[in-house]
Amino acid sequence: MKLKVCGMKYNPGEVATLRPDYLGFIFWAPSSRFFEGEMPQPLKGIKKVGVFVDAPIDEVFEKIKNHGVDTVQLHGNESARYCKDLMTRLLVISTKRGKSKRGPQSLEYPQSSRNNKAVEIIKVFSIHPDSYADKFDFSVLKEYEEVCDYFLFDTKGKLPGGTGLTFDWSVLKDYPSTKPYFLSGGIGLEEVDSLKEFMARPESKYCHAIDVNSRFEVKPGLKDVERIKEFKKLLENGLSR
Repeated sequence: MKLKVCGMKYNPGEVATLRPDYLGFIFWAPSSRFFEGEMPQPLKGIKKVGVFVDAPIDEVFEKIKNHGVDTVQLHGNESARYCKDLMTRLLVISTKRGKSKRGPQSLEYPQSSRNNKAVEIIKVFSIHPDSYADKFDFSVLKEYEEVCDYFLFDTKGKLPGGTGLTFDWSVLKDYPSTKPYFLSGGIGLEEVDSLKEFMARPESKYCHAIDVNSRFEVKPGLKDVERIKEFKKLLENGLSR
């Protein structure tokens, strides 16, 4: 199980020393974790995730270029058409990178799917904390199947992300896809036992990574490195204490 630590702002370099699989940088100005600084280097083996909320595609590409973003996380109301346009442009960039690496013999445009591009796409879907009062409609995923690499499920709040609350993970027993997904929303050390139970259930089969943020902070954007270290070790050990 992979680990994503999101909301990097004040001490990303310190968190990077723990070698999580993903580090998330929020590029949405209203967020208290809005990232404007320099990314720590090097981040070998760690994927840099740029988090966007209904951003113009040109802005997304500016961040990819300036910060070397490996994965784009779409946390707003981005349509499947938006994702398709973004994916198409990412394929073009991947092709250009390929030309420079392989020389003039490989000039053809990639013919197949998302796996040919260098930058991945995560599309976020928010689930109400009271899933019985507001049952999530998994049919909305269908049009996104071919235009993103991962789904991410977090807890629905008034604003995108950062509620500090978990949703009822049993909702995912109705997950209709085989696409790998990130599990997010209010996950902290207190959820270790619940996570262990979740991992033993069929709905966890396509869970690719656990995404943590606010429950591992001293203040918004300042991560508690020792708590993350403890959680990472538990995750690596199958959440056995």
